Amino acid sequence: MLITLPNLLTLLRIFAVPFFAIALWYGHALEACLIFMGAGLTDLLDGFIARRFNQGSELGAILDPAADKLLMTTAFILMALPNLQLVVKIPMWVAILAVSRDLTLSLVAFLAFDRLGLDRLRPSLLGKITTAVELSAISFALIVNVIGVRFWTHWLFPWVYYLVAILVLCSGTHYFFRATQPKGKEA
Repeated sequence: MLITLPNLLTLLRIFAVPFFAIALWYGHALEACLIFMGAGLTDLLDGFIARRFNQGSELGAILDPAADKLLMTTAFILMALPNLQLVVKIPMWVAILAVSRDLTLSLVAFLAFDRLGLDRLRPSLLGKITTAVELSAISFALIVNVIGVRFWTHWLFPWVYYLVAILVLCSGTHYFFRATQPKGKEA
């Protein structure tokens, strides 16, 4: 069955992306933060429902990570732009690393889907940790942009962004080697 509650929640997350982007672009930090966090909650909820009520599907296995990548890529790009007036920005180099990894993984998944199958393209634990840290870093930055706290951001956020960059590089490398291993020898 294609239309399941988890798939509908995932589609809702995809439809939220342009509204998130518009809110952020026009300086509505609170609205952007609420949309982003609402999208994050739908991500948790769709996964829970899919597992709990056995509503997982091949469509969901494709749509869910695509929705995550679309939301994250949009957030990374917009929050790194120099013309947006944000208290906390994402450094351009972190945005470039994260977006490049996601685009590369998406391209590999698209080109190798027939050869590798869904099991080999599923996110690893390291990939899930990376996504969670990226989502947390973006959420944290959005919250700081809403409340305007500045006194501790100058020392905390560089470390958060270094952690994001390290995880992006490690999970990207891990995913590449996992996807290129012969069947039966996945890492």
